[in-house]
Amino acid sequence: MVSGLAACGSSGGGQGSGDAKTVTLVSHDSWAASKGVIAAFEKQSGYKVNVLEDGDAGQAVNKAILTKDNPQGDVFFGVDNTLLSRALDNGLFQPYEAKGSEQIKAEYRADQGEHRVTPVDTGDICVNYDKKYFADHKLEPPKSFDDLVKPQYKNLLVTENASASSPGLGFLLGTAAKYGDDGWEGYWKKLKANGVKVVDGWEQAYNQEFSGSAGGKKAKGDRPLVVSYASSPPAEVLYAEPKPSSAPTGVAEGTCFRQVEYAGLLSNAKNTKGGKALLDFLVSERFQEDMPLNMFVYPVREGAQVPPEFEKFGPQAKDPETLDPAKIAENRDQWVKSWTSLVLK
Repeated sequence: MVSGLAACGSSGGGQGSGDAKTVTLVSHDSWAASKGVIAAFEKQSGYKVNVLEDGDAGQAVNKAILTKDNPQGDVFFGVDNTLLSRALDNGLFQPYEAKGSEQIKAEYRADQGEHRVTPVDTGDICVNYDKKYFADHKLEPPKSFDDLVKPQYKNLLVTENASASSPGLGFLLGTAAKYGDDGWEGYWKKLKANGVKVVDGWEQAYNQEFSGSAGGKKAKGDRPLVVSYASSPPAEVLYAEPKPSSAPTGVAEGTCFRQVEYAGLLSNAKNTKGGKALLDFLVSERFQEDMPLNMFVYPVREGAQVPPEFEKFGPQAKDPETLDPAKIAENRDQWVKSWTSLVLK
């Protein structure tokens, strides 16, 4: 996912301002939508959209929970399957079944009994590699979790803090899915011994530390492996001037974990009517087809078209790691605690 266009409509903070004509969306920093698509919603609904971006997804969810009694807005977008149970257990959302949600593919639905969240997009958290680095060093890029602990990849990988960052947590859960309850800690011991670097969030990892991204090149990043998304390579192509014929980065397909992002109507939203209209819009065909080239994620709606560049440079992983949401809910906090003492101390 890539930070892009921020708010359309009014800006500024403040509790959704209680203005019945403004609907406030709280999100992580990677929210983006085309101006024309937001303008169409504003015209059709009569609501002005105000967007508050609140850091990495993990930080944004934690802040939303802390402020749930007096929320910053009406709708929260960006809680994913790795953090969903935390949001639901803390009463972050009130029930609402969005119009059009019957068009959402069955494998992405959650909380079907109460409809507190609406699936909006999906993507794969995967290790990305800098093609030039590996070509220059005549080294095959890694393909799997197993490869990352091999000596030839020592001091090459940067990942995000699993306790604060959504992709960091997704990568941790990918290793838990791959190696099981008895094996993931041993894997991380090997990864730590092999020089993995941990930073706070995706922006820092991808746009500062990673040598393969446009931002990382400017920042003189020196890590040719980064935990990011399967959809990051098309972003490198589409934002480049001139556009290259192939992506400068690749994906280690054996390191992917499937992520689904949800939106929900905040429990103490000031403008529930506007919030419901916005949730309806997020699953509409127009918004779903606008998402790929703005947030570099896949739509969850049946039949929504994906741009050809997206399919060419950032196809979904064929066999990503997955975990049952109940398993994540039961183990996540303990896994993160163990990971923190193992990797950060």
